[in-house]
Amino acid sequence: MPDAAESGGRRVPKLSVRTRYVKDLSFENPNAPRSLRPERGAPAIGVDVGVDARSLGHANYEVSLGITATASHDGTTLFVVELKFAGIFLIRDFPPERVEPVCMVECPRLLFPFARRVIAEATRDGGFAPLLLAPIDFSALYHQRRTGGDGGEGTVKRPDAPFPAAHAAPHNNVLN
Repeated sequence: MPDAAESGGRRVPKLSVRTRYVKDLSFENPNAPRSLRPERGAPAIGVDVGVDARSLGHANYEVSLGITATASHDGTTLFVVELKFAGIFLIRDFPPERVEPVCMVECPRLLFPFARRVIAEATRDGGFAPLLLAPIDFSALYHQRRTGGDGGEGTVKRPDAPFPAAHAAPHNNVLN
């Protein structure tokens, strides 16, 4: 009996989220309680984003979204929040040349809303207004990495072999 995912003799590509989780979270408030004074103006906020992916075998991949946000005012660091949010994805029946873009674009796109919530809650729990990150264009981030010259083709040849990581330059990525 043909597989339900088959269509006209061809298998339909399947992407599904097995699980998602906080892999690492750090919040630093190095100048508290001085940094919590309400009379301060709006802080300068820098955000750095990175994506890593690795094969776990049997069409399963771990994709990690790394986000570091730093807030400062008048040269004083108010807070630093670092998050590594990951998910396990089933990626089956995609052409081999499509697996890397799925891991580096589609999977982090699915993880981002959850990571955004974790960052907002961490900054709020640290005594600041919630940091609401603007949406990220993971396709542009991926293409920047591909043309930016980290050199590798990024294909997974064996389980536990990572794709070359994609990283965005620091930028102000906060919704007002």
